[in-house]
Amino acid sequence: MTILLTGGTGKTATRIARLLQDANQPVLLTSRKGVVPEPFKGVKFDWYDPSTFENAFTADPNIDRIYLVAPAGSLEALPPMKPFINLAVQKGVKRFVLLSASGLEPGYPALGKVHEYLLSLKVDYAVIRPSWFFENFLTLHLSNIKEQNMILSASADGKIGFISADDIADLAVSTLTDEKSHNTDHILTGPELLSYDDVAAIFTEVLGRKISHTRITVEELKKRYLAFGLPEDYAEMLSSLDDLNANGVEEKIFVAAKKVTGKRTLKSFVEANKDSF
Repeated sequence: MTILLTGGTGKTATRIARLLQDANQPVLLTSRKGVVPEPFKGVKFDWYDPSTFENAFTADPNIDRIYLVAPAGSLEALPPMKPFINLAVQKGVKRFVLLSASGLEPGYPALGKVHEYLLSLKVDYAVIRPSWFFENFLTLHLSNIKEQNMILSASADGKIGFISADDIADLAVSTLTDEKSHNTDHILTGPELLSYDDVAAIFTEVLGRKISHTRITVEELKKRYLAFGLPEDYAEMLSSLDDLNANGVEEKIFVAAKKVTGKRTLKSFVEANKDSF
């Protein structure tokens, strides 16, 4: 049987695909253009174009498990995802694994609504709820680190259990391939609780030049997201997450008993990607 990975060009799906391939597990990836990394097979799929929903099942009728990555840039994740999930159930899909986020309980906005819907279907499932990705330093923060030797945040002294996408992929593979479905959500953090001051110190040590944490307000952060072209509501949501960090939300998640701890450290990540910074 085959595992379908939506978000096939993203941070986690590409890693999951490689692990599944190493285990000789048939896998199919999606992207909006149908182009995915070699050597994987891909199909065209767009959450906002229901005419593409059948493509995966036409390409491989043996799909029985699906990894769900929500469309980016919108708080309304359930409306575009619900019809595809329903179709997949009709096609005989037995298990869904949703990539969500550490702070999103079932019923919360965005991915919390998708989580809630999966529960209502009484299907086999798992929900992966990671903390903040290491890999964001290669995207959102990269230009500031490279060009200005600084990391911007509105998180003040708040601490976060930053996590590697590789650790997320390891857990995702287990939820997709274990004989018994997990039927639960997994909160996932890295092994360390770090403030952005701590993060800047790690970058300074590894890169051999001073990297500073520059503190900005939530409103200033929102304006930066808007300048990137994000919708108003999404920019507001993203910037508000830093405010939650400043108020200790991620720290409380880190010390919770019910969580999975990844093994990779931020220092090892920066060392592995040193040339990019």
